[in-house]
Amino acid sequence: MKKLQTGVTRFMQDEEGVTAIEYGLIASLIAVVIIVAVQLVGTNLTAVFNYIAGKLTTP
Repeated sequence: MKKLQTGVTRFMQDEEGVTAIEYGLIASLIAVVIIVAVQLVGTNLTAVFNYIAGKLTTP
């Protein structure tokens, strides 16, 4: 029983897995921000090109 208690205590104090999870969460958050930014820029860029195309006249 003492061996089980020692193992559980050691497992609870181990923080290496927690650090890996934190890095994973940070990486996923950065990925979401990049995806949203690219979509917004793409939408705005399409609107700008459509506006310019509407103002152009053919000779």
